[in-house]
Amino acid sequence: MAKDQENEDWAPPDPGMADSAASRSGVSVPPTDPESAGSAGADGRAEPAGPTVPDGSAAPLGPAPILPPAQSAMPPDAPGWAQQPPPWPGTYGAAPGHPERGRDGWAGPPPPGRPPGGEPWVVETPPGVPYQQMARNRVQRWWRPVVGSFAIVLTGLLALVPIVFVWILVQVGLLGREAEELFNPQAGPLFGGVNAELGFTLVSVAVFLPLVPLAAWIFQRRRPGTVSSVVGRLRWRWLLLCLGLAVLTSIASILITWATSLLVDDPAVMDGEGGWVGWGAFWVPLVLVVLLVPFQASAEEYFFRGWLLQAIGSCTLERRTGRVGRGLSRVFRTPWPAICISGVAFMSLHGYVGWAAGAIFMFAVITGWLTVRTGGLEAAIAVHVVNNTVAFLVPAAFGQLSLEQGAIPLPYVIADVLPMALYGAIAAALARRLRLQTRTPVAERVGGGERPERADRTDRGEIDQDGRIDRGDRADRGDHIGREDRNERADDERDGRADPPR
Repeated sequence: MAKDQENEDWAPPDPGMADSAASRSGVSVPPTDPESAGSAGADGRAEPAGPTVPDGSAAPLGPAPILPPAQSAMPPDAPGWAQQPPPWPGTYGAAPGHPERGRDGWAGPPPPGRPPGGEPWVVETPPGVPYQQMARNRVQRWWRPVVGSFAIVLTGLLALVPIVFVWILVQVGLLGREAEELFNPQAGPLFGGVNAELGFTLVSVAVFLPLVPLAAWIFQRRRPGTVSSVVGRLRWRWLLLCLGLAVLTSIASILITWATSLLVDDPAVMDGEGGWVGWGAFWVPLVLVVLLVPFQASAEEYFFRGWLLQAIGSCTLERRTGRVGRGLSRVFRTPWPAICISGVAFMSLHGYVGWAAGAIFMFAVITGWLTVRTGGLEAAIAVHVVNNTVAFLVPAAFGQLSLEQGAIPLPYVIADVLPMALYGAIAAALARRLRLQTRTPVAERVGGGERPERADRTDRGEIDQDGRIDRGDRADRGDHIGREDRNERADDERDGRADPPR
């Protein structure tokens, strides 16, 4: 009874649906009259009309085949809201952005490495910022430079342990020195001579050179090259140019120091001490200085004028809202706190006292100012390498090489600071003349997207590989356009066509 009632609830299918299904199946269907669409069956109920085959019998209705994408029933001129995208062409293929599945439906293990869509470790430096603020990215926190500084110092000291151990084995095993003599101050220097101590001193500082860029990558999540300059690497042609300038100013410093020694009661000068020692005694310190001083001086610059200056410069206190905080923020947004604080740290690690300590501080201030002014460490590295080379080789040539640091008379300090100030002034003027890039590249919109301004201007030939802007091209486009506007306005005023005041 229930089954009969269920059958009575079925409605006859729409004749149009039958026609469309028959047309899809390829069977010819004669036109039907809506009034006589169905015929009475044995039980008196009307049977649904359906397609017929050539012999006149009714064809069974089956599932309609899947239309290929090219045979869409939607007309091409349908409105946009009615159109639908074609189905995915693959029968069992994966949608874009999803892994391909195998026969059993399992996509397999994820690929090794960072998961898709994960944030990269390196956070790009904000565009348009000066050198001292390059560590101020969106992940910068106050503890990152602090922890990084401790890691640099601790790792450098640990790296010295095997060096000292190997040197002691050489002294005891090869040179036959007693182990007790090595740790007895009255028995002589630890490494047997001034040349050995010079080599160990230079190596002990040079080991810190690779640690600074590594710390920038690990603790501050920025590119290691951002410690070198605003373009993310050392600008070698600018470095070589600064080396030549540093050699010229060092020659001037030697001449000024010699002239100063004639006016000062220096016992070494008055007694005529310090003759040429000969190549037999000079070649050892010469090789040590030439091979190790570039790495030693670069390591000091990378730590003090690079890592430390950027760590302090990133603390701008811009989010302080109090009166004192706003006042300090105006000061710390300038490079001078970072230059001076890093200069005091540099001076404290040297053994000079009195006026000599002031000379070391002035050296640090000038090199720090040059680093910010030129947008990189190249000028500071060049003058530091040349200065230390001359400071070691000139005394070694006359048999007066010593690593002891103490007081220096004021005339010698003045004779040392004046050439350094001259070098800073010439290097800054030369960088301005060459239009050296001093800020990080700024992205500009090109065709709906963004790309760095430096890359765009390098393609046009305005900036070379060293970050220097060519003066021949329209590097300063804003001033150029401004001059054209002023010239046009002047012509309009002469012709009486000037715009009314606004």
